[in-house]
Amino acid sequence: MESANNNNNDDETFPTGQLKWRKVAYGGMQPGFDDNHTDESFLEEMVMNANVVKRDMLKVMLDSVSITQYLSIVTLVLLVWSYTLESAISDSFLLLLDIILLGLGFLVLLLTTRMLSLAYILKISFFITGLYILSPIYHTLTRSISSDSIWALTAFLIILHLFLHDYSGSTIQAPGVGEHHHPTFMSNISLNASIVASLLIASRLPSRLHVFAIVLFSLQVFLFAPLVTYCIKKYSFRLHLSLSLALMVATSMLVFRLHGLLFVFFLSSIVLITVVCPYWLIRIQEYKFEINGPWDEAKLCFNITE
Repeated sequence: MESANNNNNDDETFPTGQLKWRKVAYGGMQPGFDDNHTDESFLEEMVMNANVVKRDMLKVMLDSVSITQYLSIVTLVLLVWSYTLESAISDSFLLLLDIILLGLGFLVLLLTTRMLSLAYILKISFFITGLYILSPIYHTLTRSISSDSIWALTAFLIILHLFLHDYSGSTIQAPGVGEHHHPTFMSNISLNASIVASLLIASRLPSRLHVFAIVLFSLQVFLFAPLVTYCIKKYSFRLHLSLSLALMVATSMLVFRLHGLLFVFFLSSIVLITVVCPYWLIRIQEYKFEINGPWDEAKLCFNITE
């Protein structure tokens, strides 16, 4: 025991320059070195900006088209709500619009995915039937609430829907449409906000048929439109750009006819999302600084051959 202790004491008295430092995991002590000692080789494994993605301005602008496209779609829904509340759109016109949108949606899915099953059509039929049966309940849902509260709550829900919506389309689930992913918590909140907003607007309409038609129209857009636009984008990106441009132009014209100030706000939003924000993202990319090295937490890699 004494000889062992003497050997340890002799090792600790060695000069630092005569010992070779080695990295010991989890704070192992080495004789002659401090516990926080590092030598010249410590920074040799340092990597700067290894995971930083260099973005192209045009690519970011093209990616932002999906956001402006959906913003145009939601704006069109708000225009239909406004004209319906002002009795400028009849219930028969709304029903015709519902039929046209439903037919176009099925046609797009059939042409782009070629896997539109009968079970999918039956589910939508049951959904429409249940919506028609429940329309009298929706008609009297908010009778005891003032209209000002309804407008304020609806505006808040639509803004919440736009902020939390999944613009990448990663949570789209349909037969034959890309990979299936479970919807995120945020996307579920966004969808529920749009549905509640639709029911609040429908409860202020004069007849039950109006309620059924406007709720069906709203749910077709909020539930069905993201799937249709996602299929078009996967099928042809040029077609996706053309459709987005047509929607933005049509929406701008309709908003301009409704109110000039709203047109300026809508056009400013389009420019902000498509031009200003991508430029801002590219500029702040220069200040991105990330370092990696041996001090990072170890990542376990499992190589399973069978």
